[in-house]
Parts: sequence; structure tokens; C-alpha cells
Amino acid sequence: MAQDSETKQKTKKERLRERLLDAAEATIARDGLAALKARDLAAKVGCALGAIYTAFDDLDELILCVGARTMTRLEATLADGAKSNGADELQRLALAYLRYARSEEPRWRALFEHRLPPGKPVPDWYASQRDRLFSRLEEPLARLTPKTAPAELRLQARTLFSAVHGIVMLGLEEKLAADAAKTLEKELTYFVATMAKGLPRA
Repeated sequence: MAQDSETKQKTKKERLRERLLDAAEATIARDGLAALKARDLAAKVGCALGAIYTAFDDLDELILCVGARTMTRLEATLADGAKSNGADELQRLALAYLRYARSEEPRWRALFEHRLPPGKPVPDWYASQRDRLFSRLEEPLARLTPKTAPAELRLQARTLFSAVHGIVMLGLEEKLAADAAKTLEKELTYFVATMAKGLPRA
């Protein structure tokens, strides 16, 4: 009987986690991360405020779990297309990233707006999913520069992502020009082609 009660409690907690995750994700997707408030979330789900912290360690864990869902959606977008040679594949991935940012902007922005408290490490499960996204860049980079060491490929992938992300972010915010969003595809194509040409082949 005790085991049955424990199983029911676990199932109840898992259901509450899913309901909270669904509600938090819907809020972020519609109104952005700043709109996510614990009290509003509890009211929306129909649970006590304290129940959130029985389902999750804290609000940071909840936000990271929503972020993991976002990364899963982003990964599906990046995978949606035929792979080609290294340089063309990098361009395809960059344009797919832009497409996702445009279509899911509040959800996408939340990935980068959320900050853990100082000294609190990113959980291993979250870091692993993030690194899997970077590996999608490492594969075409390795085809372009097959003699490059794995550690250098990881650095190249993160550098490329940072640059592409910056171009997309500034373009969508139209920080550099009033019509920057209209020229983003051309900017990304030019940047990635130039970067790919400059990679050391030896």
C-alpha cells in the first residue's frame, strides 16, 4: 500500500510538472520571459503557489525545462533539410536558425534572456542538449577542415554560432539599419561564405 501511495504521489507530481511546463511555455511563447510570474502561473494551472516548488526546485529549473523544449524545436528546424557539402550546409543551418528566430521570437529570445544566479552552474542535462546543437555546426566544419582537432572544431562552432546569433539578433532589432531585417538572409549568406573560405585547410 505504501508503494502504491508513493507511485500515485510521483504520478501527481509529474502531471503537475507537465501542466506547469505547458502553461509557462505558452506564456513565454506569447509574451516573452518577462511575463512569466510564479503567482500568475499557479493561478493559471489552478495550484497553490508553493506547489510550484514541490514540482521544481525553483523557477530557474522550470525556465530551463522550457528552454530545453525550445532547443528541441530549434533542433528539429535545423534538421529539416537535406545535408550538403560543408560550406553550403553551414549556410543552410544559419538560414534555418534565422527562420526559427523569426517564427518563434519570444521563445527564442527567452533562451538568452534567462540568467542563472551567480555561482549556480548550468545543469548537466541542459548543457548536454545545448552542446548537441553545437555539434550540428561541428559536422560541416569537420568536412571543410578534416585535419582540425576536435577541441578546435568546438571552438570554431561556438565562434560561428556567436557571430550568426549576433547578426540575427541585431537584424531583428534593426539596431544597425531601419531595414536590417530585410537584408538578413544576404548578410548571413555573405558572412558564412566568407568565414568558410577563411578556414585553414591544412
